[in-house]
Amino acid sequence: MRKIRTEDAVGHVLCHDMTQIIPGEFKGARFRKGHVVTAEDIPVLLSMGKEALYVWELEPGMLHEDDAAQRLRRICQGPGMTASDVREGKIELTADHDGLFLVDVEKLDAINAIDQLMIATRKGGTAVRKGDKLCGTRVIPLVIDGEKLDEADRIAGGQPILQLLPWKLRRAGVLTTGSEVFHGRIEDKFTPVLVEKLAAYGIAVTEHEVVDDGMDHLLAAIDRLRKTDIDLLLCTGGMSVDPDDNTPGAIRRSGADIVSYGAPVLPGAMFLLGYYDDGLPVLGLPGCVMYARATIFDLVLPKVAAGVPVTRSELIRYGDGGLCLGCQPCRYPVCPFGK
Repeated sequence: MRKIRTEDAVGHVLCHDMTQIIPGEFKGARFRKGHVVTAEDIPVLLSMGKEALYVWELEPGMLHEDDAAQRLRRICQGPGMTASDVREGKIELTADHDGLFLVDVEKLDAINAIDQLMIATRKGGTAVRKGDKLCGTRVIPLVIDGEKLDEADRIAGGQPILQLLPWKLRRAGVLTTGSEVFHGRIEDKFTPVLVEKLAAYGIAVTEHEVVDDGMDHLLAAIDRLRKTDIDLLLCTGGMSVDPDDNTPGAIRRSGADIVSYGAPVLPGAMFLLGYYDDGLPVLGLPGCVMYARATIFDLVLPKVAAGVPVTRSELIRYGDGGLCLGCQPCRYPVCPFGK
């Protein structure tokens, strides 16, 4: 920082806000800290009584905060995202459409480890809606060594570290299991819940079968549903370890590759996830999905709806934060559950 004549300040960066007072009309910051002085600014500054200015000098290899922020923005921004105007070295990205938001956390951490740079994102692996804020980037000082941005570029490897994937699945088949529902002894209250939850991701329930707990009946129903035009198969009922609960065994015997039967999440421990050879996902849903506001199903559904395979290691990581606290009123997803 140094003091120079105002007439010599073109191209330099102001170190502090410059207040202008026009009696009866205006009082406030006419020029903000970080502003790059232009030739047109000189008469205005002189009229404000500023015959000398304190400025940062942009030495070779140094970047103004706004230019550096644009480079950070390019590192982050993937398709389907809109950038705000840069202000004081800060840019925000928002979603252009509904979808699954993904973050390359390893690269994000490495970039944030570079001194004087920061990127803050919303939690990756979650559903977002059009207009939602995705991230904010910031350069800490007014001017920064360009080599720091070069290092961030190397870490990113030429690919955005953020992704916004649109919903991909469109049609679901539901298999309702249980002799009590099959024989009409109780009303099926599970399927309406699924219809509502799936609709939020653009998925319609186009096929629905109700069967009793017999293994042969379950296998036949799964086979019929798989032959229809569906992108997702959901099985409800019979998901516990009781001897007459055959749904997990039927899914396995139907040829699905089981990723996991069980998840470290409450509610939702008896959840099952698998995939068939053609890529069709199959989910066995425990009864808690019918009555709990948020369960393992809500945590997994965004990735499933976007066509992103869910691995066993991802399910295991839900253990940290996988305990619903049962808050009243429920504020999911604005809460720590699953985060």
